[in-house]
Amino acid sequence: MNTVKWGVLSGAEIAVKQVIPAILNAPNAEVAAVASESGKEAKLKEQFHVPKAYSSYKDLLNDSEIDAVYIPLPNGLHAKWVQEAAKHKKHVLCEKPAALTYQEAIEMIQVCEENNVIFMESFMYQFHPQHNRVKELIQSGEIGEVKHMNTDLSFVLHSLEGNIRADRSLGGGSLYDLGCYQIHAIRMILGEEPVRVFGMEQLYDSYDVDQAAAVTMEMESGLLASFNCSMNMAGRQTYEVVGTKGKVRVLKAYVPHEDGIGKIIIDREDGHRREEILEGYFYDIGIEHLSASILDGREPVNTAENTIRNMHVLEACLTSMQEKQPVDITTK
Repeated sequence: MNTVKWGVLSGAEIAVKQVIPAILNAPNAEVAAVASESGKEAKLKEQFHVPKAYSSYKDLLNDSEIDAVYIPLPNGLHAKWVQEAAKHKKHVLCEKPAALTYQEAIEMIQVCEENNVIFMESFMYQFHPQHNRVKELIQSGEIGEVKHMNTDLSFVLHSLEGNIRADRSLGGGSLYDLGCYQIHAIRMILGEEPVRVFGMEQLYDSYDVDQAAAVTMEMESGLLASFNCSMNMAGRQTYEVVGTKGKVRVLKAYVPHEDGIGKIIIDREDGHRREEILEGYFYDIGIEHLSASILDGREPVNTAENTIRNMHVLEACLTSMQEKQPVDITTK
């Protein structure tokens, strides 16, 4: 096998606009089947010239020719279908957040391990080269000793009625939808884990989900990191790392979709300022990376253990927001 035959569960917007095209662009992957339980399978088959289409997710999973599946279903359905896919010996790419609780994440990963399938949570933004460049700048000492990282991520959700983001049972709210990215980015860029979090939330009047959240984290080294996420503010998608000699800011940290171009701004205390432009379409890079991992039988860069750790922190943030007090995160 020199290409991974992918199946896609549902015709979700992210699948149609980003992931299916990325699979089609990857030299080591192909879209072999699509499935929809809402009647979209024929349209998807025609639009992307896919060989097979199913009206049932289970029928696709029963297809012995499928090597791996992409799961872009609502957050609350991820754990069920990841486990079903693993039991059918399919490798899995699952949209974020992969689970709704820490325990759910542990259980789904255990099923993947028991069935010897590779699992990756779809934090595709991490494959853009701008993030490795930020880590290089930090390691070079150009901004001095890192003291703080902050990240902002928001958009305006204009319609709540019938939107899964407004349904807590399906993993709705800004923390699940956006904060999971920011927790992942802080952990990835700083290379350490939070040990304590304190968060506050702003709930919708008529929906039991957070429309906005703000969280401060104490990291293992003692430095502080923070993030705020929102579904009721103008679009932002930045992060900034501040050191003793300067700071580095990433302007399109999470979704540089249109042109694949990211911009980093470095400001130093000595007055030096410069911009660096980095280009790379991260969905294409991510799909090719995961497909290579499947073909080689090795873990992808975003490991299953990383998914468990990210969910552990997210759950602590949610608990802190609900209890309105700091929450310690023990290493398990």
